[in-house]
Amino acid sequence: MSLRPNWDNLSCTAVPIAKLRGNDHHGNPTRNTAGGKLGSVPAVAPAELSQWQHQSVLVVDDEPGMVSFLHRSLALRCGWVATAGSVEDAADLLSRRHFDLIVLDIALPGRSGVEWLHQLREQGFAGDVVLMTAYADLETAIDALRAGASDFLLKPFSVAQMLNAVKRCFERSSLRRENFVLRRELDQRDDSVEGMIGNSAQIHDVCARIKRIAPTPSTVLIHGESGTGKELAARALHRMSPRGSGKNAGPFVPINCAAIAEDLIESELFGHVRGAFTGAGSGREGLFYYAHGGTLFLDEISELPLPMQAKLLRVLEERKLRPVGSEQEVQVDVRVVAATNRDLVAEVAAGRFRPDLYYRLQVVEVVMPPLRDRIEDLPDLVHYFIDQLSARLGVSQFACDEAALARLSRYKWPGNVRELKNLIERSLILGYCADDFAPDDEIAVSPAPTPESGDDESLAAVERRHILGVLESCKGNKSEAARRLGVSRKTLERKCAAWGV
Repeated sequence: MSLRPNWDNLSCTAVPIAKLRGNDHHGNPTRNTAGGKLGSVPAVAPAELSQWQHQSVLVVDDEPGMVSFLHRSLALRCGWVATAGSVEDAADLLSRRHFDLIVLDIALPGRSGVEWLHQLREQGFAGDVVLMTAYADLETAIDALRAGASDFLLKPFSVAQMLNAVKRCFERSSLRRENFVLRRELDQRDDSVEGMIGNSAQIHDVCARIKRIAPTPSTVLIHGESGTGKELAARALHRMSPRGSGKNAGPFVPINCAAIAEDLIESELFGHVRGAFTGAGSGREGLFYYAHGGTLFLDEISELPLPMQAKLLRVLEERKLRPVGSEQEVQVDVRVVAATNRDLVAEVAAGRFRPDLYYRLQVVEVVMPPLRDRIEDLPDLVHYFIDQLSARLGVSQFACDEAALARLSRYKWPGNVRELKNLIERSLILGYCADDFAPDDEIAVSPAPTPESGDDESLAAVERRHILGVLESCKGNKSEAARRLGVSRKTLERKCAAWGV
């Protein structure tokens, strides 16, 4: 069988790397019968092959020889290479799938590459573009830079020159991805400083389980009430895994499924191409793309709409996704950690959660204990928060005496560690006296009855009474009430709507 690819009809073709190298009928790579060379492309060491196996490139040139040269050189190293002979064909390809890089000739029939690049930037295309030209004049170079070119190649050029330009672009793309993740973390985080603090048996068990699970690639499902530290556990799983450490460490990308509108969640996770829906003036990568090589944390997974649950299941099983509006699938390399504060077994029974997705997620489970079940850790948490928050806020610390700790320990903490942290932050800001930093009226808003109290009031009634009491103390301000309760505003609004409030 001939393993040399067919370079005829190069316009608008896309060849995955597996096909270029040649596979037997079992899908295993076969030896290149052409002696390790493809045309003028030099032999490449095995270690250099697939160095950009997750990157996709679009080559746009009307010269068949140049297209063949670029395709052969790039397809050995990149996961997907597509070619087009005109701006119109290239625009059609770009509308159907995402490309990490465009290698674009300036002199094209119909419209020039510079004109199209100007249009791409106006439409919001943020990817890298390498412009090629056979004319080395200053005006052309200036036009290319003004159009938003990432790099510039003067024809004729060598394989090494071309690969260096591609490498620079991919390195910049990687930096942009890292910056996006860091900005997202800064935008979303609440400057939380809670750690897995404490010496209770429950917290020791959680830490031991995370340490055992972290090095594996398995999907993890974290259970726990709001405010128990589910995201903290997810970050620990990432940080202690091969994906979170070493020179090839990937990002940790969190998303709260309850905070995204149902009609936008698919685009947020998978990305979309230009024109995929009303308002999609340009393509956009999804969070799976930005989590490449790392961990995607899906918080409040139970809030995911049923149609989206089916699509997520397919991604977990096949490790491929299709951006909204695209006809092409994209390979993904992401570990998924999901979390919920609901009973997913009950959600499955009620028809609100897919059983197949539930079984796919619960490969390994971590259960975060509520603060009331490890109340012996409360003094350590209080002192930890006082130290950390006072430094961040730039305020004086205060002493927490035994009487204050006793009052805190009697409270049931429905908002768990997050509620405790919020209380101490509020106390520091308000400047409460050292011996009265947490007055009874602050922490005793309709506490849940203890089992010994003999109160047979249902848990749902206790929850309703407590939440409405907090809402009343906040004078109807749902955002403040949600913050005090340690839940999202959407969750609070859903409960209030169910109660007719």
